[in-house]
Parts: sequence; structure tokens; C-alpha cells
Amino acid sequence: MTADSKPYVGKSVPDGKAEKREKKTRRGPFSSLGRRIMAINLFSVIFLAGGILYLDQFRDGLIEARFQALTTNGRMIAGALGEAALQEVSLDGQVQYLTLDSLPIKRVLRRLSLITNTPTLLFDREGVLIADSRRLISAGRNIVFEELPPPEVKSPVRLFFEELYDGWEKLFPAKYDYPLFPTNPIPTGADFQEIGTAINGDNGRMTRQTQRGELVLSVSVPVQGFKHILGGLLLTESGSGIDDAVRSAQVTTLIVFAVTLVITLLLSLFLARTIAAPIHVLAEAADKVRRGIGRRMVIPDFSERKDEIGDLSASFRAMTTALYDRLDAIEAFAADVAHELKNPLTSLGTAVQAFERVKDEETREKLRVVIYSDVKRLDRLITDISAASRLDAELSRAEGEVVDVVKLVEGVLDGYRTTQMFDTISFEFKQPDEEVMVNGLPGRLGQVLRNLIDNAISFSPEKGQVEIGIEPHEKTVELSVADSGPGIPESKLDAIFNRFYTERPKTEGFGRHSGLGLSISRLIVEAHGGTITARNRIGEDGEILGAIFLIKLPR
Repeated sequence: MTADSKPYVGKSVPDGKAEKREKKTRRGPFSSLGRRIMAINLFSVIFLAGGILYLDQFRDGLIEARFQALTTNGRMIAGALGEAALQEVSLDGQVQYLTLDSLPIKRVLRRLSLITNTPTLLFDREGVLIADSRRLISAGRNIVFEELPPPEVKSPVRLFFEELYDGWEKLFPAKYDYPLFPTNPIPTGADFQEIGTAINGDNGRMTRQTQRGELVLSVSVPVQGFKHILGGLLLTESGSGIDDAVRSAQVTTLIVFAVTLVITLLLSLFLARTIAAPIHVLAEAADKVRRGIGRRMVIPDFSERKDEIGDLSASFRAMTTALYDRLDAIEAFAADVAHELKNPLTSLGTAVQAFERVKDEETREKLRVVIYSDVKRLDRLITDISAASRLDAELSRAEGEVVDVVKLVEGVLDGYRTTQMFDTISFEFKQPDEEVMVNGLPGRLGQVLRNLIDNAISFSPEKGQVEIGIEPHEKTVELSVADSGPGIPESKLDAIFNRFYTERPKTEGFGRHSGLGLSISRLIVEAHGGTITARNRIGEDGEILGAIFLIKLPR
């Protein structure tokens, strides 16, 4: 326990920021802290939504998946066409007729295009179109009417966000730098760059767009027969499904974002209200305490929250209670000082006035004694008041140290024995068998001990004895100072520690004590985390043997 634990109230220093904040107590529905909480929470949501809306990787992944599927279908169809072309080879291995422009090959192309549901174009080695699966499928067939499935029923919420997304797309259309898809009625290999790649023996792919901005994917695969390149096969697929998938994902993202935004906003408002609002209330109450509005301003109690704000509220309440108690103590001290100074000043003034009027030397000598006594009393009062006023500040700033209580008592007693001021009083020190250490200020603890010994000496008769004892316990140390005087009235056992309380022996001269000694002693002991009490020593027959003061200090 160090003396720093003693609370200290310093001087109030004007603060320009506090004055400025005092004029801006109204902060509107959203405080600065609340706005920052919402901004931090909303930033992460908006940043996440903005990143998801750009689903380029998702779109590229879908395109890559369709390219792989088209390539797989193209290899399967090209292999089947190559096998059909080899049917024209004779048994001896001589090629009689090897071409892709035959009815069986077109039939194979037509059937596989239906199975894979993929439009295909077949070109020979010169880039001339041999067959178009769309024309092969529709040739010679009747028109078939099929009833369309019922339209998908969408919720009003999704329809709203789809309209919102479409409006966004119109304002900020997606721009892709793809070449246009050829629109010739009878295309040639020159219209498709990837066909030249296929005729050279490699697979090719190309992404194009129509004039309306619709995506078209195309894959070219070489058709081989008997280790010869017979032509090139081109498979195309509309990318509208990819665009629809991306659009659906983005609309779903918008819905999730909107729901998340609302929830985040509500939670942020709740968090801001639960944090910023009580802090604002505490700040206003603290401002009122600083300005001195009301004798005792009660700080709001949020301790039931069981969180940091509750702890802050409890600390504020304890701080203001200590502050008001200190102010009350200062006011009471000032009143006591004024009262104690007024008595000797009144007596001094009366004596001086009488001294001027009285001519009798004997009477004037008595008045001189009274004047001298009052001056000494004033000097004693002023000295003790000055020491008491500095004591509080010193206790709050000083650092404690380890104090050997036995050596402390021996040092104080050696001072009394050396000066031989009290040769009619004997001292008995009951030392413990072990070292007794406490943490504190040795100078101030010695002051307490001297105050108690002086008090015991003043009340002890001639040939009396002052007993000092130390009794160590597990967590505390008990120091006692006992005298052989008349004791203390039972009703005054606590009052003797009040400021300016004096109840001296009849043999002692008036004005030798200010009544601050025991009060200062209690202040020092309590600053060390201890207690000081007084009681009477009672004999077996019930007679009062004297008074004893007990000091308990933490170890």
C-alpha cells in the first residue's frame, strides 16, 4: 500500500476544448461515435457488395466451362465423322474415295447435333461449307408445335431488384470488346479464324458477340481420317445462358446485400445507442459537475449493464462522491480554522484594549502574559494548520518504501531518551521476536508515533509509564501506545480525532496544543490503508488504568 492510493483533488484549470464542447451539447439524432460505428460497419458491407457485383471471374469461369464442353462434343462428333469417311477405303488399303461431302456423313452430323443440342458447321480443307446442322435438322420435317411451359413465378421482391438491376445496366452497360459474329447466309472458312486453326490440325476457340451484344461461343476441331486432315468442324453456342446466370447471381447478391444492409444498419443504430447515448449522458453530467450546477450533481448509474460503460459510470460516481466529500471537508476545515483563529484573536484584541486603559503595573503584567499566551497560541495554530494543509498533497505525491516498524519505534524512543525532556516518565517497548515490515512513509509514520507518545506523556502522572507494543499478524501489524493517565470519556473516544478537538489535563498551560495532532495522525494512517482507534484500559476491579491507542497497518 503506497501513499498514492490517497485520492487527491488538484486545482481546476480552464480548458478551451471543454468550453467549446459545453456550447455543443446537442449532437442531433446521431452522435459522432454513432456515425463512426455505422460507417465502419456499412463500409465492409458496401465494399463486399461492390466486389461481388463485378462477377468477372464467375463469368469467365462459366465461359471456360462451356468451351470445355463444346470441345468435348466437337472431338466426339469429329471422331464419328472421321470414322464415317473411312468407310470408303478398300480392303487392300487403297483409297477409292475419301471426302466429307457425302450423305452418310451429313446424317451422322445431323444425328450427333440433335444429341448434343449444339449447332455445328462442317467445312472441307478449302474452307468451303459442306453442311449446316440447323438446315439438316429442319430439312424435310414438319413443323411441330409444343406448348410452352408456364412462366416462372417470381416474388415481388425479386422483381423489384431485377428492375433495379436492369435500370443500373441501362445507365452503366457492360462493355466487352469482342468481335462481331459473322452474319453471312452461307459462311465460309474465311469468316471464322478458328476454322483455319482446325484445318492446320489444332483446336481453336473464339468469343464473339452479336450486334445486340449477345455472347456467342465457338470451338473448332479438326476432322481427321487415315491420318489426314479432311476438314474442320465448328460448334457454336449462344452465351445468353451465361449472361442469365450472371444476371441471376448479381440480382441475388443485391437482395442479400439489401437485407444485410438493413440488418447492419439496425444493429449499428442499436450499438450506437447503447454506447454513445450513455457516454453522452455521462459527459453532460460531468460538465454539470465541472460548472458547479447544483450542490451535489448525481452521476447516472449504469452499473447494472455489467460492461465497461457500467464500470465507467461506477468510477464516475465514486469520483464525484470523493470530490464532494473533499469539498465538504475543505469547507468544514475552513470553518474550523476561522473559529479557532477567532477565539485567540478576540482574546488578544480585548487584552490589547485593556492594556491601553489600565495603568496599574501588576494588572498590565497579567495582560502581557495573556497577550504573549494568545500570540503563542496563534503561532501554534497557524503552524499546525499550515502543516495539515500541506500533508494531504504530500501524501498523494510521495512514494512509499519498506519500513522496519521495530527500528522506527526504537529511533523515536531514542530521541526521547537522548533529550531527557521527560525524565519523570519511563518508556517500555515490547518488541516482537520477528522482523515486522510495512510499506509506507517512515517520516510520516514516525510523526504519528510521536503525536501519540506526546499525547500519552501529557496525560501521564509523574513517575508514570508509557508502553509501546508491536503485535504482528498474518496480514496486518498492530502498533499500540498506552499511558497511565485518567483515560478518555466513553462519549469522546471517536470525537478526539476531530480537528481542533482539545481536552487537556488541568495542569497543562492553555494554548499549548492546537487540537490537530490526532486528526493529522488519523489522516496519515488512513492514507497508508490502516486504521487508528482509542479505548480505555480497564483493570480487574473496573478501574480505568489509562488510555491506549491502536494502529493497524497492512503488511
